[in-house]
Amino acid sequence: MNRIVYLQHVPFEGLGSIEGWARGQGHAVSAIRFFETHSFPAMADFDWLIVMGGPMGVHDEDVYPWMEDEKRFVDRAVSDGKVVIGICLGAQLIADVLGARVFRNAHREIGWFPMRLEGKEEIEVLRDLPDTVEAFHWHGDTFDLPSGAVKIGSSEGCLNQGFVYSEKVYAFQFHLEVILDGVRDLIRNCRDEMVDGTYIQTPEEITEDPRRFESANQHMSSILHRIAGRSL
Repeated sequence: MNRIVYLQHVPFEGLGSIEGWARGQGHAVSAIRFFETHSFPAMADFDWLIVMGGPMGVHDEDVYPWMEDEKRFVDRAVSDGKVVIGICLGAQLIADVLGARVFRNAHREIGWFPMRLEGKEEIEVLRDLPDTVEAFHWHGDTFDLPSGAVKIGSSEGCLNQGFVYSEKVYAFQFHLEVILDGVRDLIRNCRDEMVDGTYIQTPEEITEDPRRFESANQHMSSILHRIAGRSL
């Protein structure tokens, strides 16, 4: 059993399919919700840290003062050798903590777009996935690769879609954990970001095919199984 702590930035962006996978595998799951009263656990009290997404940016400490404490906590978790997984904003926070530049991407990506995996031979946790996966995206920022990181892949709209660092740190700019109800919540709360753009789909395009969610969740479970196997 692993003790999993996840960092949640907004009420409408939770663990998605990761929660069902974790509880089904017998892992203990607890949350730190920055929109509620919260405190950080001691490093000895958890094994995995999962940093979720949100509409804020990594440089918004003036608006979200808890973000400075969050960055320090993520940095300690990395240094302490925990499994650290970041998704979307979480990936950007990890990149920032590791000293990489986080900046506005040339394109905003919102919707389902193919992503080419580029590090499968070096990154063991990706080996069960096809060379190209259809992933869900909702981001306007991106990052440079931290020194020593191995790139995961890219899409037409975003050069760096993630990286692995030091075999225990996984940054995913894309979403494979999304479930239909979660995406509907995201659309309701962030619909103002869905302007015309090359890589921005409509709400109908995003939600019309439940098989997309099922396939993405299967890929997420595959990655998590391999991470769990490596962390034993």
